[in-house]
Amino acid sequence: MVESQPTLWDLDARFRIMDRYEDYMQVISMIGPPIESVARGGDAVDLARIANDQAADLVAKHPTRFLCALANLPLGDTDAALKELDRAINDLKLKGIFLHTPLYFHNEQTKPPAGGKPLDSPELIPIYERMAHYNLPIWIHPNPLFDFKTPDYTSEAASKYSAWHIFGWPYQDTIAQVRLVFSGILERYPKLKFINHHAGGMIPFFERRMTSLCNMAERRVGANLKQNLTKSPRDYFRLFFNDTAIGGSTAALMCTYDFCGAKKMLFGTDMPFDMELGNEAIRETIRSVEGMDIPEEEKQGIFEDNARKLLLLD
Repeated sequence: MVESQPTLWDLDARFRIMDRYEDYMQVISMIGPPIESVARGGDAVDLARIANDQAADLVAKHPTRFLCALANLPLGDTDAALKELDRAINDLKLKGIFLHTPLYFHNEQTKPPAGGKPLDSPELIPIYERMAHYNLPIWIHPNPLFDFKTPDYTSEAASKYSAWHIFGWPYQDTIAQVRLVFSGILERYPKLKFINHHAGGMIPFFERRMTSLCNMAERRVGANLKQNLTKSPRDYFRLFFNDTAIGGSTAALMCTYDFCGAKKMLFGTDMPFDMELGNEAIRETIRSVEGMDIPEEEKQGIFEDNARKLLLLD
């Protein structure tokens, strides 16, 4: 995969594409597989430190190209993860952390797709507390370890026709939000800021279905889904920030806009994982945002201003 995506490692190739778009900058994040899935103990700590040092170095060397970078943590050891989190934010000046969903740890006996833990797992609570203190965002992205290995039907061994990649990833985005909301994490830590991938996944489109079926479940079977919540589920789902990386659909972006408003939307393209070495994703995402029937100042917020405020870069 690396050889087919030179923009992952060749800065000149990346910069040539970026030069096609005036004032275009990027936030650096690390691709999968997650650190905790390939290493444990001191090896995981060392990998996280190397990744974070290199990310900070890229921002320092190319300040007109990279707005900032995100931290990766050795999640298999909560104490070590907290120590690296403090170092990444205070010393390296990174502007948030990156979490894959579902979590999968190297020291687990099960293998994907049987493995995996949700984002409301207890070992993440101290990290959420620390991130609420720093007032910086947590990026959520589907875990590539589960890509294609999760069958669409139990009678089969793997997904076919890229169905899991195309539709399974937005589903994982959605399930992560569901767990964070109904577990009460956003109730307990209202200052937490999560950035969700794929324009909010399924939540904006199915918002009315979610609300009506939650109420129906309570009436029919007495399932108190909202036992930890003091507000309606919709209010918590609207707290998530959502990127625009859905391939360039203005209609889909308007669905997200109608649900959460422009201030909860952030420009994102999925570069470099697309055709034409990153050009199509950038070009089509810009086009889709420009085509939205909203005020120009709200488009400016989506393109730049919202991110600067969220990342404390004002």
